[in-house]
Amino acid sequence: MAMRSTKSTVTFEHPFLLSGYTDELPAGDYDVVVEEELLEGLSFAAYRRTATYLTVRGKGRMAGLVERRPTSELDLETALELDRRSVKPNSETALSPSEDLE
Repeated sequence: MAMRSTKSTVTFEHPFLLSGYTDELPAGDYDVVVEEELLEGLSFAAYRRTATYLTVRGKGRMAGLVERRPTSELDLETALELDRRSVKPNSETALSPSEDLE
Protein backbone atom coordinates (compact mmCIF):
# COMPACT_ATOMS: atom_id res chain seq x y z
CA MET A 1 0.00 0.00 0.00
CA ALA A 2 1.34 3.45 -0.93
CA MET A 3 2.01 5.77 1.99
CA ARG A 4 2.90 9.44 2.22
CA SER A 5 4.01 11.72 5.04
CA THR A 6 3.57 15.46 5.29
CA LYS A 7 5.23 17.78 7.76
CA SER A 8 3.96 21.11 9.03
CA THR A 9 4.80 23.39 11.93
CA VAL A 10 2.49 24.60 14.68
CA THR A 11 3.27 27.31 17.22
CA PHE A 12 2.16 27.34 20.83
CA GLU A 13 2.34 30.74 22.52
CA HIS A 14 1.94 29.26 26.02
CA PRO A 15 3.04 26.06 27.79
CA PHE A 16 0.51 23.33 27.04
CA LEU A 17 -0.61 19.79 27.77
CA LEU A 18 -1.20 17.20 25.09
CA SER A 19 -3.93 14.69 25.84
CA GLY A 20 -2.54 11.34 26.93
CA TYR A 21 0.68 12.80 28.38
CA THR A 22 1.32 14.11 31.89
CA ASP A 23 4.19 16.53 31.26
CA GLU A 24 3.66 20.15 30.31
CA LEU A 25 5.41 21.16 27.09
CA PRO A 26 6.97 24.61 26.71
CA ALA A 27 5.72 27.25 24.31
CA GLY A 28 7.39 27.19 20.91
CA ASP A 29 7.33 25.73 17.42
CA TYR A 30 6.61 22.03 16.97
CA ASP A 31 6.72 19.87 13.85
CA VAL A 32 3.64 17.80 13.10
CA VAL A 33 4.01 14.70 10.92
CA VAL A 34 0.89 13.23 9.32
CA GLU A 35 1.05 9.78 7.72
CA GLU A 36 -1.57 8.77 5.16
CA GLU A 37 -2.24 5.72 3.05
CA LEU A 38 -3.50 5.70 -0.52
CA LEU A 39 -7.02 4.33 -0.90
CA GLU A 40 -6.78 1.89 -3.77
CA GLY A 41 -9.48 0.98 -6.25
CA LEU A 42 -10.81 4.49 -6.77
CA SER A 43 -10.81 6.37 -10.07
CA PHE A 44 -9.03 9.28 -8.34
CA ALA A 45 -6.26 9.61 -5.77
CA ALA A 46 -7.53 9.75 -2.20
CA TYR A 47 -5.68 9.30 1.08
CA ARG A 48 -6.73 8.30 4.58
CA ARG A 49 -4.91 9.60 7.66
CA THR A 50 -3.32 6.73 9.58
CA ALA A 51 -1.24 8.60 12.17
CA THR A 52 -0.44 12.04 13.54
CA TYR A 53 2.75 12.78 15.50
CA LEU A 54 3.96 15.82 17.42
CA THR A 55 7.76 16.14 17.38
CA VAL A 56 9.11 17.10 20.80
CA ARG A 57 12.76 18.14 21.03
CA GLY A 58 14.64 17.78 24.29
CA LYS A 59 16.09 20.79 26.09
CA GLY A 60 18.73 21.23 28.77
CA ARG A 61 20.33 17.93 29.70
CA MET A 62 17.91 16.21 27.29
CA ALA A 63 19.16 18.27 24.32
CA GLY A 64 19.56 16.15 21.21
CA LEU A 65 16.69 13.85 22.16
CA VAL A 66 13.81 13.90 19.67
CA GLU A 67 10.51 12.20 20.46
CA ARG A 68 7.60 11.68 18.04
CA ARG A 69 4.51 11.59 20.22
CA PRO A 70 1.48 9.91 18.68
CA THR A 71 -1.63 12.04 19.00
CA SER A 72 -4.92 12.53 17.22
CA GLU A 73 -5.91 15.38 14.95
CA LEU A 74 -8.67 16.28 17.43
CA ASP A 75 -6.33 16.35 20.46
CA LEU A 76 -3.84 18.53 18.61
CA GLU A 77 -6.54 20.95 17.44
CA THR A 78 -7.95 21.10 20.99
CA ALA A 79 -4.53 21.96 22.43
CA LEU A 80 -4.05 24.68 19.79
CA GLU A 81 -7.51 26.15 20.46
CA LEU A 82 -6.85 26.25 24.21
CA ASP A 83 -3.54 27.99 23.49
CA ARG A 84 -5.28 30.60 21.31
CA ARG A 85 -7.77 31.31 24.10
CA SER A 86 -5.09 31.70 26.76
CA VAL A 87 -4.36 35.28 27.77
CA LYS A 88 -1.23 36.34 29.62
CA PRO A 89 -1.82 38.99 32.33
CA ASN A 90 0.52 41.54 30.69
CA SER A 91 -0.31 40.74 27.07
CA GLU A 92 -1.40 43.29 24.48
CA THR A 93 -4.94 41.95 24.76
CA ALA A 94 -5.26 42.99 28.40
CA LEU A 95 -7.34 46.08 29.09
CA SER A 96 -5.60 49.32 29.91
CA PRO A 97 -6.45 50.95 33.28
CA SER A 98 -8.76 53.48 31.61
CA GLU A 99 -10.66 50.71 29.79
CA ASP A 100 -11.08 48.81 33.08
CA LEU A 101 -12.99 51.79 34.56
CA GLU A 102 -15.56 52.10 31.77
